[in-house]
Amino acid sequence: MCGIVGAIAAQDITAVLVEGLKRLEYRGYDSTGVAVSNGAHHLELRRAVGKVVELERKLTMIPCHGTVGVAHSRWATHGGVTELNAHPHVSSNRIALIHNGIIENHVELKNELQARGYTFSSETDTEVISHLVHEQVQQGLSLMAAVQAAVKRLHGAYAIVVFDAQNPDSIVVARLASPLVIGLADGANYVASDVQALLQVTRRFHFLEDGDVAEVRREGVVIVDASGARVTRAVHESSLSADAIERGEYPHYMLKEIYEQPRAIADTLSERIAGNHVLEAALGPRAAVILPQVQQVHIVACGTSYHAGLVARYYLEQGARIPCVVEVASEYRYRDPVVQAGTLFLAISQSGETADTLAALRAAKQRGYVGTAAICNVPESSLVREADMTLMTRAGPEIGVASTKAFTTQLAALAVLGVAIAQHRGVDRRITGLFVRQLRSLPEMAERVLALDAPIKAWAHAFVDKQHALFLGRGPTWPIAMEGALKLKEISYIHAEAYAAGELKHGPLALVDENMPIVAVAPNNQLLEKLKSNLQEVRARGGHLYVFADPSSKIEASEGVDVITMPTHIEPLQAPLIYTLPLQLLSYHVAVLRGTDVDQPRNLAKSVTVE
Repeated sequence: MCGIVGAIAAQDITAVLVEGLKRLEYRGYDSTGVAVSNGAHHLELRRAVGKVVELERKLTMIPCHGTVGVAHSRWATHGGVTELNAHPHVSSNRIALIHNGIIENHVELKNELQARGYTFSSETDTEVISHLVHEQVQQGLSLMAAVQAAVKRLHGAYAIVVFDAQNPDSIVVARLASPLVIGLADGANYVASDVQALLQVTRRFHFLEDGDVAEVRREGVVIVDASGARVTRAVHESSLSADAIERGEYPHYMLKEIYEQPRAIADTLSERIAGNHVLEAALGPRAAVILPQVQQVHIVACGTSYHAGLVARYYLEQGARIPCVVEVASEYRYRDPVVQAGTLFLAISQSGETADTLAALRAAKQRGYVGTAAICNVPESSLVREADMTLMTRAGPEIGVASTKAFTTQLAALAVLGVAIAQHRGVDRRITGLFVRQLRSLPEMAERVLALDAPIKAWAHAFVDKQHALFLGRGPTWPIAMEGALKLKEISYIHAEAYAAGELKHGPLALVDENMPIVAVAPNNQLLEKLKSNLQEVRARGGHLYVFADPSSKIEASEGVDVITMPTHIEPLQAPLIYTLPLQLLSYHVAVLRGTDVDQPRNLAKSVTVE
């Protein structure tokens, strides 16, 4: 959830730490901080409430320099947004520590430490860890041994980075259920919660596994596993480029990422389809064994990824003729599902580190599924490493907190998976071939839809002063209406809800009046006439409609009905992905007009690595 950066080098590393925080600010931006040591047994601490720019201002007024240090951007879980609650947390002006995750037994540990004379300056669970480490160091243990002893007392999830200002020749890190990487360079080494923080200095990384503790020195790295045995973790070369996370000419990352979607969709489909069929090898070497056994699919995800799963249910049931159940990961974790023979477990996550989704995957491995699969955007993530099969979305780095290209590439990947399963289910090759041809045309169609930006921007003015909005869809575009409502509420702070249009008369019509704009997506499918009747129900109650319509839908603008016609006919398989794009643009332009922080909306963070 939070951004973690650490460095040890022969030269001043403060600028590297701050730049790393900038690259991770999408993960947390309530407060920030940096702690460094210059090798003279002296610890410098700077913290600020707000974004990295506030920390930079403080560093301009009160500079600090050091060759070893840690930095953190926080998304608050324990304690309010205050400077005292910001990381790093320091014990006895010696131990500086940053942490991502949640320590479930921190109250018990805090009581113990207070009884032994430690005082606490924050409301966080993290400060407990800094005092635990200090206590062990005071007893004569090395920093590495002190961290190993401390983490044995912790219940919960954590990524920890710590240094000792009195012995500033190493950084020690530990992880459990929260991501942490070590960046390798000549004469210097680095740590972070995400490789994106370190692309400015290296492309070579160790990915730590659960239970690992590592000592990071300038000259090398020592890693031990949960049992204390020394282990070797592979060195991975990242394919990401440093400029992939630059905003370029766009005023916001979200707009940049909206316009990157045609290329991202093309990349997601590349090498996954050939001729008129899907290449099942794209799912990995175990696909050939698992796919023929699949009799139904159980999809688990959170947030936007959950909406993608709801769309996939239509792909799998209508296209592959296979039963599919979709549920929220945080609910799946705490029930005892009945798993029938031949069920594939599918987890969907943008980051691959979503705590609830990861926990669901791990639980699934004990429940008799025929196999596990993951749809994900981060190849180095825990989800990808732990699933039996994976299909990467290839969206590239997504910095805007409100997901855009990560979502549409999930839809593309899920369509590929649906066709792959259909092929094994014996669905007529003419039908699966038609699906593949429709997939091929998605990037070009996305380009054409993005050209509707001007009329969508004009619509946005009608939403600026509204407090509520309603989104409608039917069939596979009902989850897209849900995604459209989520985008609007995330970044504009307008309360928005989505309904299957046929449900209007069962309650939501009571909300409809001239102050409630209603957005509808109207592809020309078997439900179009039903949808038109639902829209008439809205007009009869004085609601103003904003409809994105297929050119053959015969839905025309009239009093109280604004229509933007899609530039081409869109097939049912294509409709969920393509109708997502104008809803993204609408939400973006409304948020800009309302003056909200588009890329970093309040109270939210990009990667939810806590429960």
